[in-house]
Amino acid sequence: MRVLIDTNVVLDFLQEREPFVEDAAMLFEKVDAGEVEGFIAATTITNIYYIVRRAAGTEKALEAIIQVLTDLHICAVERTILEQAIALNFRDFEDAVQCACAIAHGVDAIVTRDASGFVGSEIPVMSPRELRGVEN
Repeated sequence: MRVLIDTNVVLDFLQEREPFVEDAAMLFEKVDAGEVEGFIAATTITNIYYIVRRAAGTEKALEAIIQVLTDLHICAVERTILEQAIALNFRDFEDAVQCACAIAHGVDAIVTRDASGFVGSEIPVMSPRELRGVEN
């Protein structure tokens, strides 16, 4: 299964945010085992760096980026992706960019804790917990 992982789920895993870390960790275990192919938008990388650096410092932020680059495929964000994101007419542009990346890479689902950000997505949207149910 190929999934685009929303920024909030990646941060749940990297920052061990309760009560979400267990479900996020299960997703990343499936990625590491090759059961799930994980993707993120390139813009997610800069968001992760900024948030982790503020919370834990530059060294931890760089470690987080290295881990993400090791585990996940990075979807390029170029003009066509941004134009498609605009055309999606989502409430949140960041979510629209992620959805446009998901469409461009033909993923099976978008994994997020905030499905409301992806209303109208042509790609199924599920939580990390729902993905666990699909995979079992």
